[in-house]
Amino acid sequence: MEQLGVIILAAGLGKRMRSTQPKVLHSLAGKPLLSRVIAATQRLHPDRLVVVVGHKAEEVQRVCGGEGIHFAIQREQRGTGDAVRSAQAALRDFQGDILIACGDTPLLTTTTLAQFVQEHHARKAALSVLTVELPDPGNYGRVIRTSTGQIVKIVEARDASAEERAVREINSGIYCVKASFLFPALEKLQPQNAQGEYYLTDIISQAVAAGLPTQAVLTKNAHEVEGINSREELAVMEKTRQAQLRSHWMSMGVTLEDPDTVYIGEDVTIGQDTVIGPNTQLKGKTTIGSRCRIDGSAYIEDCTIGEDVQVYFSVVLRESELGNHTSVGPFAHLRGGATLATKAEIGNFVEVKKSYIGEHSKAKHLAYLGDAEVGRDSNIGAGTITCNYDGFTKQKTKIGDRVQVGSDTTLIAPITIADDVYIATATTVRQDVPAGALVFNTREEQTRAGWTAAKRAKEAAKKAS
Repeated sequence: MEQLGVIILAAGLGKRMRSTQPKVLHSLAGKPLLSRVIAATQRLHPDRLVVVVGHKAEEVQRVCGGEGIHFAIQREQRGTGDAVRSAQAALRDFQGDILIACGDTPLLTTTTLAQFVQEHHARKAALSVLTVELPDPGNYGRVIRTSTGQIVKIVEARDASAEERAVREINSGIYCVKASFLFPALEKLQPQNAQGEYYLTDIISQAVAAGLPTQAVLTKNAHEVEGINSREELAVMEKTRQAQLRSHWMSMGVTLEDPDTVYIGEDVTIGQDTVIGPNTQLKGKTTIGSRCRIDGSAYIEDCTIGEDVQVYFSVVLRESELGNHTSVGPFAHLRGGATLATKAEIGNFVEVKKSYIGEHSKAKHLAYLGDAEVGRDSNIGAGTITCNYDGFTKQKTKIGDRVQVGSDTTLIAPITIADDVYIATATTVRQDVPAGALVFNTREEQTRAGWTAAKRAKEAAKKAS
């Protein structure tokens, strides 16, 4: 079987993005543009994969690097031909076909690439180019064919004549080329164009002149080969990708009550019969089980949510784990390693950080639980605070099983509250409490009869004087 190499071009400045960040690192559905193209080509199982980088190369390599990925550097951006030539050393002695793609075409699928490579092999072509027809070709390079349909050349829009600019078939920037032809052809390129650049498209005329078999493979999947050059184009493509993701999850048995207002990240998974309310954002590596209900206006990122979970209105969840049959909200915030065991409940205006809440335990109102461990069947009253930070380090609060924590309680960490403890309302706890104990602070209550009338009379006298 013919070997397959891949070159992905990702060296450009992306000036129209007006960004300090390399264009290929901007995100679509939560993943960098380049990483999406890399993933699509990796699923072809190429024998070698080379990414050509240039602008902020180290940053691109750090974000998109990984096992089996080689990087080549284009030190000056002198056109696509020069970019491909930069990969030559990484493909030295490579025999076979080389698939060339662009790092800013994030909707490109493995299916389309596989079909293109298969067509290249079937025709035994030396060079194949993937093309698409657009109603308005804009600034894309035009594909010029003979009357019999044979591809002759590709002309960049800025260099095209009026007749050539009228052509609607455009170059996608995706090629499959025999290595034995590609690199010798690149050495012959000359920057004879308006930009003074080395155009990869010029190798087509070389192949035609040499009598080598060439072909243009027309695809109907125009959106897949669209590149991104501006923030506006990125926004349009984000809208396209979100529509695809929503459609996919609805087809898998997920209900989106107002699909247009739900954002779903690429790595999110959602179980069957789960209902997602309006204005919800699901990001990162979030997994949601079956039969869950997310009421709406939720922000959920990098979370694992079990089955039959209820997330009430306006909840923020980050890096947290919710067990089966748990409930959160409304207006709650779980972050940084919060874990709810089965049937635990977190209510309105409760914040949980780096804490474990045991089975059947509850914190229903206005509480902060940070660096805490709560056993099963315990109840945390409204206004409870675990004072976990002493100004220098974070300290842990341990609360046992069947503990009743009264409202307005302050727990000064590090502290351990054993099983079956009852903490009275408005208590500040500074020392460990043994099992089964009652803990409270002595506060003498005083009543002064008639105080209000006397106070009002005193104030009235002040105003009269």
